Amino acid sequence: MRVQRRGWRTALAVALALGGVVALPAAAGAAPHQVRDDFNGDGYADLAVGAPDGTVAGRAKAGFVGVLYGSASGLKTSTKRVFSQNSAGVPGTSEAGDRFGSALTTGDLDQDGYTDLVVGVGGENGGAGLVQVLWGGPRGLSGAATLASGAAHNALGAKGHVAVGDVDGDGATDLLTAVDQYGLVATGGPFTRSGAAKGERQVVKDRYASRVLDLDVGDLNGDGITDVVAAQTGTDTFDSRRVAYWWGTKDGLTDWTLVWDIDGASLQGGENLAVGDVNRDGYADIVVGRAIDGYESDHDAYRAKGGRVTWIPGTSGAPDGVAEQAVNQDSPGVPGTAEKGDRFGTDVQLADVDGDGYLDVVTGVPGEDLGTPTDPDRWPDAGSVVVVSGGADGLTGAGSHQVVTQNSTGVPGAAEKGDAFGGAVHVGDANGDGLADLVVGAPGENANAGAVWSFRSRGEYVASPGGVPLPATVLGPNGTFTFGHTLLGTTAAKARLGSGFAN
Repeated sequence: MRVQRRGWRTALAVALALGGVVALPAAAGAAPHQVRDDFNGDGYADLAVGAPDGTVAGRAKAGFVGVLYGSASGLKTSTKRVFSQNSAGVPGTSEAGDRFGSALTTGDLDQDGYTDLVVGVGGENGGAGLVQVLWGGPRGLSGAATLASGAAHNALGAKGHVAVGDVDGDGATDLLTAVDQYGLVATGGPFTRSGAAKGERQVVKDRYASRVLDLDVGDLNGDGITDVVAAQTGTDTFDSRRVAYWWGTKDGLTDWTLVWDIDGASLQGGENLAVGDVNRDGYADIVVGRAIDGYESDHDAYRAKGGRVTWIPGTSGAPDGVAEQAVNQDSPGVPGTAEKGDRFGTDVQLADVDGDGYLDVVTGVPGEDLGTPTDPDRWPDAGSVVVVSGGADGLTGAGSHQVVTQNSTGVPGAAEKGDAFGGAVHVGDANGDGLADLVVGAPGENANAGAVWSFRSRGEYVASPGGVPLPATVLGPNGTFTFGHTLLGTTAAKARLGSGFAN
């Protein structure tokens, strides 16, 4: 969800949406509001990172979630917590294949003023799936409840199948769950501490049998009510990726519809998406990452080679697929070169990392090879993260794009084959300075043990040799660190820590 909620404790009021932030001029004397991902209500964004393949009490792929809390100095390793279905207060028991943490998102489900952590357990009950919540409070996350359980083979709570947002405008946060070949289920909030929903349950079916690959929410048409967007594909093929949406209204969600392209056909979509107002025109836009290339439909998808990111502007009528803009690593100013298998467009997130007031696109490129083809020390699939600057013209206007790898100056560690650095990304203001800080997962690190890197955004503009101001880097001084299983006290073998974040 990327419904905008102002609330940094600095000279900037930042509009947030689950996964992104926008820096806006603060009104004089404006009171701070709740910060997204602030589980303990101290005004700093906290971090939740998933390891659904992690071993718990000897049970492979039972899954766990690591949590670090924010502070004036950024994320605090001293406050780390680890949650699984073996944790006190969490319903159930860790079992092999449960995959606790397969999906993560955040929202205030019980209306107590604290952000709660919603956790998908995609492998529960033989793949039927489960959605649970860890409750936020003044001391952080504690206590939990089950919100929804799936029928056999529905994969409820799998990656991309869970989101939250107020889709009927009643002021309560609703739970949105996707079910393969079925459609979308909206369960009306608020929720009690037992997990019971006080609102109504609505089922909205698709016109076609489909698989949901990712879900997000935002106000696409500026009417003040949250809409729902899905990255989808057909159930019988992965070559019909499309972008679908449901309007939110006071009566709940409307019927399913598609974003159309200039030829009157459904716009070629992707596997990952984010929603937020990139160009600051008052309408939330859709940003789609198409990381997987090599299908026949690539011929109809501009700049599909190596993966791409597409910006679809919101309007007062409908998302404008005709005005879409697509960029890949062959686009002007974007670091790197488009190569098959780079997976540019993995886990797209929206945030203002340079303080210019516009949302930027942060995306992983976990298939990026580092080094030259003739270099004996070449590192295939080492991975990188690219920040594509947003502006009034979307993603193609003036701006400086940035790239971060494990070989970047000041980054702990070193790039290695198969690290998949950028397999997941997160943005949030952990130190309350008004800028979105970057967190990167490398699930392939150390033979698939996985690890996480935290970067502090540096907000000041710096002068280039020609005297032209350049946007700040995402590599802030004295703010970059990495952590993994040693800190968390978890089992490292094949855990793939950093596979996903609560965005």
